[in-house]
Amino acid sequence: MASIRALTWPPLYIVSSIICSFGGFIFGMDTGIIGPVTVMHKYTADFGTTSAIVHGLIVSAILIPAAISAFAAGRVADVVGRSKAISLGGLIFGIGAALEAAAVHLGMFITGRVIEGFGEGLFLGNLVVYITEIAPPRSRGTLTSYPQLMNTIGLTVGFFSCYGTRNLDSSLSWRLPFALLSAFAVTFAGTSWFWLPESPRWLLVRGWKNEATRVWDALGVASADREKVENEQEMGVLEASGTPERESSEADGKSSGWLAAFAPDVRARTILGAFAMGMQQMSGIDGILYYAPLLFERAGLSSSRASFLASGVSAIVIMAATVPALIYADAIGRRHSTIGGGFMLSCIMFLIGSLYASSSVHETHGAGRWIVIASIYVFAVVFCTTWAMGIKTWVAESQPQRSRSSATNLAYGSNWLTNFLVALTTPVLLDRSSFGAYFLFGGCTLATAVVCMIWMPETKGKSLEEIEAAFAKKAPGSRSVLRLMRRPF
Repeated sequence: MASIRALTWPPLYIVSSIICSFGGFIFGMDTGIIGPVTVMHKYTADFGTTSAIVHGLIVSAILIPAAISAFAAGRVADVVGRSKAISLGGLIFGIGAALEAAAVHLGMFITGRVIEGFGEGLFLGNLVVYITEIAPPRSRGTLTSYPQLMNTIGLTVGFFSCYGTRNLDSSLSWRLPFALLSAFAVTFAGTSWFWLPESPRWLLVRGWKNEATRVWDALGVASADREKVENEQEMGVLEASGTPERESSEADGKSSGWLAAFAPDVRARTILGAFAMGMQQMSGIDGILYYAPLLFERAGLSSSRASFLASGVSAIVIMAATVPALIYADAIGRRHSTIGGGFMLSCIMFLIGSLYASSSVHETHGAGRWIVIASIYVFAVVFCTTWAMGIKTWVAESQPQRSRSSATNLAYGSNWLTNFLVALTTPVLLDRSSFGAYFLFGGCTLATAVVCMIWMPETKGKSLEEIEAAFAKKAPGSRSVLRLMRRPF
């Protein structure tokens, strides 16, 4: 492990959270690049014009590999450590982006996206797991939202890098954004390997108590915020359910892996987390982010330059709105942001769908198209300040140590699978119906808000051990999904 020195301000746990969050930056930058690149003139000149289904396959080629590696990412992080898994994923991602930048035919470009996906699935879910395990309870919501802020910054950089290169009279117009992305990813991988201290909770599970204590000290986490977990590991028991339960590091190591996420006491949480993360994509957010130029063109921005600029402006608006949302993440809480955000998102999608269904958007002049354009902005802002933060944080902090990484990455795998469906079908749905996709996304979002209203408990402001104790007391003995997940603690 790299040498660690204690910092007074900012504490090392904040610095480590920021370094870790750059994984969100490279994820966001890829999202911001791929949509604009695939409609550039030089890109189509090199690879040809594709049908809607092929366009969807190119964009979504990253997602199935990401889902596959996400299912294994929890086990990898349990074996090699959180920081090393993050670094390895960043390196693989960088290799994939380099292949895209150097692609001489479409097959090579798609291969690069597939490799990118394997790396992305490996590091992305572990970002929130890592920050959850090093952050004090009072600031966990804010710190675990850092990757989302960096995501929006990366999205903005991605859009404007494409806007800046689109008029270059060579293939650099679409290659240069991917070359920059690859450089950022490799830098992130190296920084994570050498500068991120390992999660002290992971070290405790391995039985390295002295090393864990040293890392806690270096991170600058107050003793009151780590005392309980250290005592529990030392005693080897959990009192949460009222019955001592053996939790030695050896036993915990044997119970780690993705099967631990389906143990009787946590499987309901795992299922709800996977559902919420999957439906996060069924809101249609990446359909909007991937295909923003196409959506703005269909809404009446006829100029290719205008639609590109509108896409970049939307990224700036999202980034600006994310800052106050990050500051107040711990005040708003996970449950309220998920439910309230879900109802707002569904209303926006139903509004856009209704305008298209009534042919109001197709008028040369009129308010309809401007309402749609404004609604796209509002939708992206609401999503990035509610669902993008609250759901991801809840998934990680609702799990005990032995299943946190596995359950979180399973949820991210669910997210990738539904993301694939959205990325693949959005251009097809838009070709066949101007309004059907919006009603579909709105219905999925509304259903998710209702499910979370019934079953998602609030977890803000509690230590990870307090959360686990509350879950155990909530449903002792035989646990049904209804009993385990009903209402706040």
